[in-house]
Amino acid sequence: MQLVVARIGRAHGIKGEVTVEVRTDEPELRLGPGAVLHTDPASAGPLTIETGRVHSGRLLLRFAGVADRNGAEALRNVLLIADVDPDELPEGEDEYYDHQLVDLDVVLADGTEIGVISEISHLPSQDLFIVERPDGSELMIPFVSEIVTDIDLENQRAVISPPPGLIDEADAVVASARDAEADADAAPEGETEPDGEAGAGVGADTAADTAPAQEDADGATDAAADKDAS
Repeated sequence: MQLVVARIGRAHGIKGEVTVEVRTDEPELRLGPGAVLHTDPASAGPLTIETGRVHSGRLLLRFAGVADRNGAEALRNVLLIADVDPDELPEGEDEYYDHQLVDLDVVLADGTEIGVISEISHLPSQDLFIVERPDGSELMIPFVSEIVTDIDLENQRAVISPPPGLIDEADAVVASARDAEADADAAPEGETEPDGEAGAGVGADTAADTAPAQEDADGATDAAADKDAS
């Protein structure tokens, strides 16, 4: 099985080094010296990593046969692809490669079907399941343990416990109204929120709290937030 592990960026210096956008949480394994990688487009490779180092927080690579800036610039935007054993598993507990998660059925604890995972989106601070629903619409589910309560690879399903509004916006409205009513019952008689609106603003925080955050990786995903990829 082949997985994208990096994208080549701009040239660095005059000796053939390039910056790379890492798309794996295992760069030491996938992008170490001696690694031979396929490319997209295929005509640019295969490429053998000769040296690698971190500079100002960026990984710099030099490939065999690429000795000057012109050669490095010619590789810009090329994708680096590693061969991965499909039976290989990440080292950490509760970690998964993307190919293990794609096509899993997404269900609630009571078995209600929500959809199928079509893609894993790796964003800066969080991974997201992109879930295709039966009506063809898409739903984004943050891959955090509070929401994704179980990954059952044997039965090919992901069990979720979504907060109000994540799946159905109407649920958020109902939950907000319920909270507002509870606040009104608890407040002294005649007391209102600023501007004279009891419970004004309730529900806005709910929407903000469930808004997805963002990250980049090629393959491994962790229920705690970011994890290993391949």
